[in-house]
Amino acid sequence: MNVFFFIIALLTALAICGIGVAIGEKSLLIFIISLISVFILMGFGFTLKKKQRERS
Repeated sequence: MNVFFFIIALLTALAICGIGVAIGEKSLLIFIISLISVFILMGFGFTLKKKQRERS
C-alpha cells in the first residue's frame, strides 16, 4: 500500500512540475491539464488515506 501512495505522490509532483513547464512554455492547455491533474491526484490520495485510516 505504501508503494501506491508513493506513486500517487510522484505523479502529483510531476503534475506540479508540469505547471512550471506550462508557464515557461506559455501553454495554457498544459497548464490547465496539469492543474486538474494535481487536484484529482491529491483528492484521490487524501480520500484513499482517509479510507485506510477508517479501516484500521
